[in-house]
Formats: sequence, C-alpha cells, structure tokens
Amino acid sequence: MSGVIAPRTGLLRAVFTLLAGGALAQLLPLALGPWLTRLYSPAEFGIYHLFAAVAATFAVVACARYEFALPLAADESEAQTLRALSLWLLAGSSLIAALVGALWAWSVAATWPLWLPLAVMALGALSLATLLATRAQRFKALAAARVVQHGGGALAQGLAGMAQAGVAGLIAAPLVAALAALALLRLRLAGWLRVPRSQLASAACKHRDFPLLNTPHAFAGTLLDALALSLVAASQGVAAAGFWGLVMRYLKAPATLVGGAVSQALYPRLAGQGVASGRGDVRRTMATLAVLAAPLVLLLWALGPWAFETAFGAAWRDAGAVARALAVYIGMHFIASPLAVVTMAWNAQAWALKVALLGQGVFVAALAAGLWWRGLQGAGWAVSAAMALFFGWYFWRLAHWPVTAEGLA
Repeated sequence: MSGVIAPRTGLLRAVFTLLAGGALAQLLPLALGPWLTRLYSPAEFGIYHLFAAVAATFAVVACARYEFALPLAADESEAQTLRALSLWLLAGSSLIAALVGALWAWSVAATWPLWLPLAVMALGALSLATLLATRAQRFKALAAARVVQHGGGALAQGLAGMAQAGVAGLIAAPLVAALAALALLRLRLAGWLRVPRSQLASAACKHRDFPLLNTPHAFAGTLLDALALSLVAASQGVAAAGFWGLVMRYLKAPATLVGGAVSQALYPRLAGQGVASGRGDVRRTMATLAVLAAPLVLLLWALGPWAFETAFGAAWRDAGAVARALAVYIGMHFIASPLAVVTMAWNAQAWALKVALLGQGVFVAALAAGLWWRGLQGAGWAVSAAMALFFGWYFWRLAHWPVTAEGLA
C-alpha cells in the first residue's frame, strides 16, 4: 500500500484534516492550563517537565527511527517487516528505560522516575502506530488520536490535580491518554514475533540511514530539551524550570499543532517526487508558515507579560517576560518544525544531522550565556538572537537545495 499523496488537493485535504484534529487536541491543554497552574506548584511542574524531557529523549529513538522508513517501504511485506523490527527495538529500549528509571529513583529518593519505562513504551508504540497510519493515509484516525492524546492528557492531569495526586498525577495522566490514542490507531501486534531474522536483518540494512543518521539527529533534539531544563534548574532552581517548561509548552503549541499536520501530509508527498518538483512545495510551505508565525511574534512582544499574568496569576508574570524574549525563536521554530521530514524524503539525513547538531550547540551556548548574563530573561533574548541567524541560513539552504542525478547536495 503506497503512502504517497499524488494530487496537490490531496495534500491540502490531508493537512486540513490533521489540522482540524490538532486544533481540537491543543484546545483543551491551552484552555485548561490556567486551571492546572492553580492545582500544581511551579516545583511540581519543574519535576514533570524534566521527567517528560527524559522520557521523550528515550522514546524518540526507541525504535531506532525505523518507523519513519514506513512511508518509503516498497510494498506491504516490507512495511510489516519494518513494523516487527521496530517492535523488537521498542522492547529492548523499554528494558533499558526500566533500569535507568530504577537508578534515577534511587538517586533522588522518589518513586516518580519508575514511570519511565511505561512512558517510553507508550510513546514509542504511538510513534510506530502513527507512521503506520500515515503510510495508510488514515488521516481521520490520526486526527482523532491526537485529540485523545493531547486533549485527554490535559483533562486527566486536571482530574488528577483535583485528587491531589501531585507529580505522579502530572506524569501518569498523559501516559493513560497516550495508551488510549494508541488503541484508536489499532497497532497490530499479531505476527511480529514470527518474522524471520533474515527479513529483519535485510530491512535493517536497507534502511540503515535511519538509525545511523536520523536517530542521532532525533536524540540530540530531545536531549536539548533535557539539557535546557537541567541548566535552568541548576542555575535558577526547580521552580524556574517549571516556569521555563510552561513557557515552552505554550509557545511551542502552535508549532506542534500546525507542524505536525503539515509534516505528516508533506512527507509522503515529497517521498513520491523528485527534488526539483518537491522544492516548490517546500518553498510554498515555508512562506505560508512565515505568514502565520509573524502575528504570533508580534503578540508576544506586545502582550507577553500581561497575558501570562492574566491567565496564570501574578506569580507567572515573569514567565511572560521570558515568553516575550523568546518570541523570535518561537516564530522561527514554528516555521522549521515540519521541515525535518524534507531531508528524510530527499535522502539527505547526513547533512541534516550535522545541521541539527550545529543548531543545538548554538542553542545551548546561547542559553548558558544568557543565564549567566541576566537569568531567564537574558537566556530568552540570547536564544532568540542566536537562533534567528541559524534558522535564516537553514531556510535558505532548503529553498535553494541543488538538484543532481541523485537528488542530493
């Protein structure tokens, strides 16, 4: 079964279907945020965001990124082999996460790190199910699953807060929602243990660029969030990590909403055409996203502190000042978020890995310098300035990607 969307109208229809589901998925977390900040303390949010960053760092590479090769599979047999390979790797990753979670719980003398293996298992399986549904172009199911995962997770966190579940409630509620979303996508488990080892080895070798190149890329991206929160917590305290995490959660919500929908529809389309024609789609996508990002940046500049104080209470006004400082970075990230699939489709993952590592190095250096300079606000302004230059160069390279016989730079 092919995952390619041939006509442009098909691409637009897929984007709008996923966008509608994503909009509803983000509505509940955004609407319930002010309620959640009154149920949980900044310190509890700080612990939750740190746990979520570590869990995401494991989960994003739990299948060694072989699930992202599914839209490129030549036939259904190859797709099912990739599914089995991903499930084997997910099982191993979950065992490693269990060991890490136990050591983490011992080091902090708390029980909440013991949720780590379940988080890795649920999020890794959900990623696999999402790519299988993307290959099959089950966009309505994808939209519904996003609503259940993100909207349901926030609602469950609120109910857990009312029950005074503390950090455990913040962690467990999104995991329950992720499992419910997985059930909607109907990840089939039957038969994966019976796939011959020779087939697994053949598929692993054929798509080895995904673990060798895309896995370090994805791992470094999620590791960046964990490092950022660790730097903030170490220099400003756990509550400050709660501020930083909440700001990033809200400011990156539009990128998650729009970027996820665009990338899920853009990837199979680019995979089915050459660089010459695909480059036009990439340029149009960047231009459209830039038009949408500009008002977001202006609103944060004008209303950031007031908006956070009004929504979350007077204690969160400083978080609004951080949001204002990060506005340019958030606008650039909004544009860049769905473009990660471009280099996958163009078979340029080696280049993408180098660029990602460079960008992450720039981010961490700017964050550390800003924290030393003027605390959280200084970090925001430093990150915006440095990443504006980096993303500007990155967008220019994609828009002018050279066309060769192989479609590579």
